[in-house]
Amino acid sequence: MTVDVEDYFQVSAFEPYIDKADWDRIPCRIEANMERILQLFADKHTKATFFTLGWMAQRYPQMVKKIVEEGHELASHGWEHIRVVNQTPAQFHEDIKKTKQLLEDLSGKPVTGYRAASYSIGENCLWAHDVLADTGYEYSSSIVPIRHDLYGIPDAPRFAYRTAKGRLLEIPITTVKLGGRNISCGGGGWFRLFPYTFSRWAMDRVNKLDKEPMVFYFHPWEIDPEQPRQTGLNSRTRFRHYLNLNRMYSRLVNLLDDFKWDRMDHVFLKNIDTRSTLNHAVYR
Repeated sequence: MTVDVEDYFQVSAFEPYIDKADWDRIPCRIEANMERILQLFADKHTKATFFTLGWMAQRYPQMVKKIVEEGHELASHGWEHIRVVNQTPAQFHEDIKKTKQLLEDLSGKPVTGYRAASYSIGENCLWAHDVLADTGYEYSSSIVPIRHDLYGIPDAPRFAYRTAKGRLLEIPITTVKLGGRNISCGGGGWFRLFPYTFSRWAMDRVNKLDKEPMVFYFHPWEIDPEQPRQTGLNSRTRFRHYLNLNRMYSRLVNLLDDFKWDRMDHVFLKNIDTRSTLNHAVYR
C-alpha cells in the first residue's frame, strides 16, 4: 500500500495551468487529508509506504514525523514533482540526493525507496536507475508496464526485477493481463475509473493466478472532493483529475477490508533472496 504525498495543485497534468512559482501562495490541503489517511490506516491496522515530496516535507515536518512515528515507511518522491524526462542526469542526481537527505534528517530513518513523478522513468531515461543506485536507494517504484499518453513502458516486466547491474530493485505498479494487454489495476485514476468489483477481481487474480503481491497507490487529494476546482482545464485533464473523487474514500475502506496490505520494504526487501520469480530487466 503506497501513498504519493503531494497536493492537488502539484500534479503533472496541472503543469500548463499552475506555475510552480505560485505554489507557496496556494493554500495546501495536505495536512487534513493526511490526517484522514493515517487515521484510516490505524483503524484498519494497515502499514504503508509514503512517497513524499521534499517540498512538502520541508514545509510540514511534523506531518513527516507522524508518518514514521505510526510505523509507516517514508520514501522519496523527488523534491517538487519534476518528471525525470525533464531532467538531466546531473539534475536528477541532485534532486533525489537532496530529498533523501531531508527525509532522513526529519525521520531519523534511512530512506531506501523512490518513486518518480508521474512514473516518468521511461525508455529514454533508464539511466535514472543507475543514478538511484549510486545515491543509495535500494528500490524504485517508477514504471507502469502499460501504454499511456503520459507514461509507461508497455514491454517492461510486470513484476519486481533487478536493474542497474543488479544494484536496484524496480517494483512496477501492478497490472492485470487481459487479451494480451496489460491493464492497470494498481490505483490512482484507474481505481476511480473502474467499478470496484473489477478492481477487486483484478487484484485477486494477480494474487492467485500470478502468485504475486499487489502494488497499489493513491494521492491525498483523491479523497478530497471539496478541493478547489481549477479553471481552463481541457476536457481530458478535468475528467482524469476529478472523476469519482467522492467515491474514493469508501473504495479505500473496502480495499483495506478485502486484502492484507503492508509497507513496500517489508513486502519486497525483507524476503528478496527467496523470491523465485525475481529476474533482471529483459526489455532493454
